Amino acid sequence: MTGQKGRDVLIKIGDGASPEVFSTIAGVRAKTISLNARSVDGTSGESPSAWRELIAGAGVKSASVSGAGVFKDTSSDAAMQAAFFAQAVRNFQLVIPDFGVIEGPFLIESLDYSGDHDGEAAFAVTLASAGALSFVAL
Repeated sequence: MTGQKGRDVLIKIGDGASPEVFSTIAGVRAKTISLNARSVDGTSGESPSAWRELIAGAGVKSASVSGAGVFKDTSSDAAMQAAFFAQAVRNFQLVIPDFGVIEGPFLIESLDYSGDHDGEAAFAVTLASAGALSFVAL
């Protein structure tokens, strides 16, 4: 397996239509996708040799996504702004090259804008999963 380009990791926002159309969030340079599963400790006095026992499938799963880049003032930026101010759950697609596509509902937890007087306007966004996610291998 060869190395993958970071620019091929994509964060896409859905338009809410049926069928839903996803557009890439423009200008995103840095992206992080974190998949989490909390464990549930089932250890008791009867656990063999006092070893910890975890209950499979009992924990809460979640995903968090962050992205940062150059503000482009595109339709995907407007969709993010609208979803944030309405605090609406929107469907997103997360494309990870040579791995798969994760899709499902997310809430925009934070949307930051910044800029230096002699540089470009930048933004950062943080998403939190808000329901069941699907995964399709590439």
